[in-house]
Amino acid sequence: MNDQCLLTTKDYTLLETMHDDPLVRDTALLRLLRRKKASAIVMFREDLPEDIASLNSRVTFSADGRRDTRVLTTGRMTTPVGMLLPVDTLRGLALLGLREGQTIVIENVDGHMEAISLEAVKYQPERMMRRSDNFPVRIGLGNKPILRLVQGIGPACSGIPPEEPDDPGPSAA
Repeated sequence: MNDQCLLTTKDYTLLETMHDDPLVRDTALLRLLRRKKASAIVMFREDLPEDIASLNSRVTFSADGRRDTRVLTTGRMTTPVGMLLPVDTLRGLALLGLREGQTIVIENVDGHMEAISLEAVKYQPERMMRRSDNFPVRIGLGNKPILRLVQGIGPACSGIPPEEPDDPGPSAA
């Protein structure tokens, strides 16, 4: 099964924030968060293909054969029931980063395996941003570089010596 997902830098940052939130205690949600982060390819929003579900996209999906259309959102907002699907729910998180036609199998809140398929991305903010700003619309990844996140890489373990401060401090006086 292909768990790979394509996420904008903003969407990936949202997953990082959710993962670090002490209030997120749902073990099924945490497992799915780890799975998404491990399989993610992160890219700039102008490079995101049009058939990928990103934050604030309106998507049509099916969950175990039941079809629905919702907008992927960051939180539970006060709008009419049935319009939004927050990404802090299992189904919302499962859909984030999927490509049209892709299916992901998750363990639902009842402990049963549930197949969720992204059927169509009806609206994607990145697509509209590119069209309104006269950016070229890319259909695939092409020859663009892909950002891969590597855990634990920082100045201390990157092999690059830290820069010496310009100010010698009070001990130089």
